[in-house]
Amino acid sequence: NKVKGVRAALCTSAMHAELSRKHNDANVLALGARLTNYDEIESIVNIWLKTDFEGGRHLDRINKIEINE
Repeated sequence: NKVKGVRAALCTSAMHAELSRKHNDANVLALGARLTNYDEIESIVNIWLKTDFEGGRHLDRINKIEINE
């Protein structure tokens, strides 16, 4: 996450994907093909794409990251 505006998340499960979007407003998804089977990758991508950022208390963290960029 050294590029301004990028909040990347390495997701190895559907739960990681959901929380990366809800809590961190991740806008780049990273996947590991060696350790994650195709069906799980498909699930991760689908959940990541349909999950929205919750905002609220999580927005404070995002704002701190953006200020330091």
